[in-house]
Amino acid sequence: MTATRMPEQRRTVSDAAEFGRVAVMLGGHSSEREVSLKTGAAVLKALQAKGVDAHPWDPSEQSLMDFAAAGFDRVWIALHGPGGEDGALQGLLQWLDIPYTGSGVMASAIAMDKVRSKHLFRAAGIPTPDYAAVTSLEEASVAAEQVGFPLIIKPSGQGSSVGMSKVFERAELRDAVEVAFQYGDTVLLEACVVGDEFTVAVLQGRALPSIRIVTPRVFYDYRAKYESDRTEYICRGTETDEEETVYAELAVAAFDELGCSGWARVDFMTGADKKPLVLEVNTVPGMTNHSLVPMAARRDGIDFEELCWRILETSFSAAEEEDIAEVAAHGA
Repeated sequence: MTATRMPEQRRTVSDAAEFGRVAVMLGGHSSEREVSLKTGAAVLKALQAKGVDAHPWDPSEQSLMDFAAAGFDRVWIALHGPGGEDGALQGLLQWLDIPYTGSGVMASAIAMDKVRSKHLFRAAGIPTPDYAAVTSLEEASVAAEQVGFPLIIKPSGQGSSVGMSKVFERAELRDAVEVAFQYGDTVLLEACVVGDEFTVAVLQGRALPSIRIVTPRVFYDYRAKYESDRTEYICRGTETDEEETVYAELAVAAFDELGCSGWARVDFMTGADKKPLVLEVNTVPGMTNHSLVPMAARRDGIDFEELCWRILETSFSAAEEEDIAEVAAHGA
């Protein structure tokens, strides 16, 4: 793996007043709107319980032009999918000079693009399943033979397993690819790894305990993530400290390779050889009652309210840090 940047350091905030007036950006227009509303509502309640002056803002119902004049000091981004997780909102907030949680414009855009993420993983020596990117049914037919069945078919730019299918044989390929193309012009065909599914959250520069996911469904799809009570989660997911270290180091390496910051969740599949393969990095993971980051945080001794606070701490930008240091040095 290539060398990574210096580890991110936590910027600790002890007084809610330091955050100022906070917008929790939720809802939006993407296919993940309902999940985003649940995430945002949970985050808003947690921040308010900690004394933060937090308010909801749904860009599908409230104008972003009005937002620019609303007097917010920073944003807790709870928008999942395109428009909120792909760098678009981050770019707007950066232009408005309003700090926000999580990764910046470029890292958000790259992490949302599964194909480009995998290009970077492969170039950096981070293990990831074999794959092909296609823009037509004809290309998909050829690529499927090259990658081999079974396959995971998914849109390149969606989250929460939206538009995702598992294909066991050629007869199922066309329908799965057509579903994926409903969500974008590029579709990812990925070798299906049969084995254990893991996820590792990264918060302020370090990995939280791993989670192993066991679902009765064909794979950990949208329903398994947000609706099923039969999905099992084992946290810590690994059996030994050495194995846990492997997952933690790979998660941080993938996070760093895409240029992420603040927080994220890195997803893995591990086959019969027990070697973890990185699938993707989610820069705005879910924060619902079925979500994984809060579960890993609890295992690490961080309750939900504290987790939301810690993520809000990631909204302090480098420029703000310089201003704070200047004030501390000169007493101005």
